[in-house]
Amino acid sequence: MKKLLAILGVITCMAGLCACGQEEAKTQSSGADDETMLQYGETTVQQMDMIVSQGLIEEYAADPVIYNGLLDWESALDDIGTFEGTNGGTVDVSEDGIVISINILGSDHDAVMDIVFAADMSAYQGISTNIKYSTSENMGRAAMNTLIGMGTVFVVLIIISLIISAFGVIPKLEASMKKSKEQPSAAPVKAAPAAVPVVEEELSDDTELVAVIAAAVAAYEGSGSTDGFVVRSIRKSNKSKWQNA
Repeated sequence: MKKLLAILGVITCMAGLCACGQEEAKTQSSGADDETMLQYGETTVQQMDMIVSQGLIEEYAADPVIYNGLLDWESALDDIGTFEGTNGGTVDVSEDGIVISINILGSDHDAVMDIVFAADMSAYQGISTNIKYSTSENMGRAAMNTLIGMGTVFVVLIIISLIISAFGVIPKLEASMKKSKEQPSAAPVKAAPAAVPVVEEELSDDTELVAVIAAAVAAYEGSGSTDGFVVRSIRKSNKSKWQNA
């Protein structure tokens, strides 16, 4: 039993020494302790908020990392509301780089800004802002995404079913159109000309005209009297003067 306790004590001491060695290596690789890096990260957040509030984002377009970080911060402010300061954070040091996570306080939502540096903190490698939503908000967003996804699937399935059903209608339409082209079209029937009404005038209505016509006929016949004929009616001729000639 004593030997087992001694072995456990040695293992615990070795684990503690390894942990201390790793922390010392992290501090030496970055050249700064966690408190200094957190202060640097908080200063970065304040400077970014000042740049966005003054509308100076486009002046940093030459640096894609800072420019994208500023755009992300501007977009996050819609959910954060009013920026009310920072509240500490965490530092993660590795061989690939240093990640400083700064807690951000807002009037509507809190957030976390992740600032990624190179291992020697010589340059930014990435800046992103993540909003902290409540559990109910996350569930609501998940439900909305599910509804949108399912709705999109159903709409696509309906469109596919309509296309498939159209495959049975298209051949029928083509057959009917082909049949209509093969049948000769009936010649149009010309309408019969309307009969010209014959205008008859009663002799009793115009005795003077009757006398004149009778005299003209008598003169044409060469007789000096109208006793040989009687004018019973007068009809209007529809022929032109050339046809009567």
